[in-house]
Amino acid sequence: MRFQTVQLYLSSQRLDRYLIASGNKKAKTIRLYKANLKIAQAFHPLLGILEVTLRNRINTILSVYFNDPDWITNQKFGFMSDPSLSYFDRRTGQRINNDFLKSSIEKSERRFQRLRLQITSGKIIADQTFGFWTDLFEVHHYRLLSGRPIQVFSNLPPAHGRREVCDRLNKIRQFRNRINHNEPICFNANIIDFTYVEDIYQSINDILIWIDPELIKWIKNIDSILIKIQRAKNI
Repeated sequence: MRFQTVQLYLSSQRLDRYLIASGNKKAKTIRLYKANLKIAQAFHPLLGILEVTLRNRINTILSVYFNDPDWITNQKFGFMSDPSLSYFDRRTGQRINNDFLKSSIEKSERRFQRLRLQITSGKIIADQTFGFWTDLFEVHHYRLLSGRPIQVFSNLPPAHGRREVCDRLNKIRQFRNRINHNEPICFNANIIDFTYVEDIYQSINDILIWIDPELIKWIKNIDSILIKIQRAKNI
């Protein structure tokens, strides 16, 4: 396909950054764009494993903590509605209600009702976003849960705790959003650089190892990220 045709379909604005980084070499621009896609594609299996593992471990731990297998729905009016989640914004003078978790559950329930599907805790859990689970490590919800979410990480290194976990999860969540919106991940300003994706890859590995080192061994044969990055560096 001619460069002008690719440019027509993808837009000049989207390709310009790749073109600049490639020194206005059109063939290299296309190769770099495809390499960016291939690296993003390679991340999806690991991100999927991380999300499902994190979600299921949190569910197990909080089911025990609340002594309730249906905590995900019953806690809409428990810790998810705690008065401490409501505060005044000094800048605007308005009251802010941090009801993200509760609203997420209610959104799922409304969707299942529209589809005339039976609402179960399992369906609600599976329907929550990655951001729902990472938000449990933010200080406001973490305190309300007496720090129980950290029990997910049975292999956490010494001197590591909520902050280190939360920082990595937020980086991973933001990265996941970038690739889901087809954003470039191979630049530092307008220079071709893979430091960002290498850092995210390490963060994913950290989280999985902290949950269970065996997970890294288990995903080895579906992990092609470093291979894709190395190929991109040779463009």
